[in-house]
Amino acid sequence: MTDSSPPTAARLPTWLWLLAVVLITLNLRPFLTAPGPLGHAIQTATGMGLHMFSWLTLLPMVLMGVGTWLAPTALRRLGLRPAIVWALLAIGLGCALRLAGANAWVLVATAGLCGAGVALVQGILPGLIKRQSPQRMAVMMGLYSAALMGGGALSAQLSPWAMQWGLGWQAALAMWAVPVLVTLPLAWWVLGRLPGLPAPAQPATRASANTPASTPASDTGWLVRRPRTWLLLLSFGLMNGGYASTVAWLAPFYQTHGWSGTESGSLLALLSVAQALAALAVPALAARSTDRRLWIMAMLALQVLGFSGLACWPDAAPTLNALVLGVGLGGCFALFMVVALDHLPSPTQAGALNALMQGGGFILAALAPWIVAQLHQSSGSWTPGWLYQAGVAALVGLLSARFNPRHYAQRLRAPAT
Repeated sequence: MTDSSPPTAARLPTWLWLLAVVLITLNLRPFLTAPGPLGHAIQTATGMGLHMFSWLTLLPMVLMGVGTWLAPTALRRLGLRPAIVWALLAIGLGCALRLAGANAWVLVATAGLCGAGVALVQGILPGLIKRQSPQRMAVMMGLYSAALMGGGALSAQLSPWAMQWGLGWQAALAMWAVPVLVTLPLAWWVLGRLPGLPAPAQPATRASANTPASTPASDTGWLVRRPRTWLLLLSFGLMNGGYASTVAWLAPFYQTHGWSGTESGSLLALLSVAQALAALAVPALAARSTDRRLWIMAMLALQVLGFSGLACWPDAAPTLNALVLGVGLGGCFALFMVVALDHLPSPTQAGALNALMQGGGFILAALAPWIVAQLHQSSGSWTPGWLYQAGVAALVGLLSARFNPRHYAQRLRAPAT
């Protein structure tokens, strides 16, 4: 792998690397969490029903999945810095085009454009984090996950506030292009100064008869033939479906209970803040041992409790319930990111495994909001959908019991060379 970094790469301050990770990651969720609190205004203006509205979550998450699988190819062809910058540009453009979002299909298309950009970043950044911060990988993945959830919290809170301050709902969605523009120059500068960045593959290099097509460290196609890869994918996808359903339907659900868009957005923001804090703290607490199963089980138990609360006692203690559910969702997401990276010592292979898990997982998770909408339509109630998510969390707990670190090397043994 070509080292294209400039001579000053090694002198890049650690705080600048951390700042770049946080700012890049903060831009990956606002487009997804903004529509929920504005759902009533959007549906009134566009005539979108629940099923159509669910596509604002379903389509980008499917594209996140497919795009994450394609991220290694984009990385080889473009190089790391251009790939991430182009991805951020796609997110910014998708947000900005929502100014023209009076048509439902325009909103869906812009959600897809943002999802494609997010996929590229999510397929690249975890492997880069493992390579740049190998001794602090669990903490860094917690920071990454916390920034993901934090961006969602900002959007859920500020978007309905923006409408109160006089912006239309289209502008309240489009304003999330601004943080992308702020992040772009810093991302370009910092990523260009990290040591050992992958450079774009050169045609002459690819065509050379004396250069092998891949090395044991870079050939990751064998991962798709390992059952453990698919177990990680299934577990992550089912678990992340709870996040997708919450982002799509928590605010509209409480609006049917008489809450305003601002009030329901604040509840979603509170849940997202709890996610962010848990995503930051839980991996650090779990870092004392490579066996993360008890922590995963605890987070999934909180999810079961939170979704059951939404189904059975939605008005009893909504704030407490949102905190419980947020901790369960955020802690579990971060732990799964760490567990995937734990399986393999090579940053390249671990990053590829993480990308495979995220890719298929997001495709699977994308179905959850649609399933909840379907259950609502058939029953006339949100209760079956929330109970479905509680049952899924319990199922993931059973699957996660198999993540014994003593068996990682055996479950994901690389082919002999």
